[in-house]
Amino acid sequence: MQREQILEHALNVLEKNGLAATTSLQQLAGDSELTLAQLEQFWPERDALLYDALRYHGQQIDTWRRQVLLSTELDGEQKLLARYQVLSEQVQKGRYPGCLFIAACSFYPQPDQPVHQIAEQQKQASWHFTHGILVELGLDNPAMVADQLELILEGCLSKLLVKRNVQDVATAKRLAEDVLRIALCRANGALA
Repeated sequence: MQREQILEHALNVLEKNGLAATTSLQQLAGDSELTLAQLEQFWPERDALLYDALRYHGQQIDTWRRQVLLSTELDGEQKLLARYQVLSEQVQKGRYPGCLFIAACSFYPQPDQPVHQIAEQQKQASWHFTHGILVELGLDNPAMVADQLELILEGCLSKLLVKRNVQDVATAKRLAEDVLRIALCRANGALA
């Protein structure tokens, strides 16, 4: 098994069972063909594999963000809302991208803990993605609007951790659309 396959498998196990319920390397191996000894060659403990899996997952999300930013087919509003389409597609497949970062910040609340730090970096990258697009759209107070949109996204991801209901993604998307429309109206003087 390739390293990426192991990390992908670990992500699947974590998404299905949760961070708190997956307490050992053996549980992260799940039903794969890997033995504990094989895993321990690369990851001496659960937190090391968890850290690498989250870092790998963060790289996947960063790649997706770059692709969206470089897209010439999407306008700014579509770029901001594209995450909900991808999230909906993934939830329908039983995957919960991004939710593990929310869980990691809660499970490892100490700011200097490496797993917490990698999760916090991903949350900051999401905010910068949103803020950058809002600046391009010329909104008033893009930092505040970015805070609002990220709060909606984090709330959606937190709820997905517990309820795993794809309808919550649609609700979050509608709420994000409303916040964005109000911000666009304000920028264009419609609410003055």
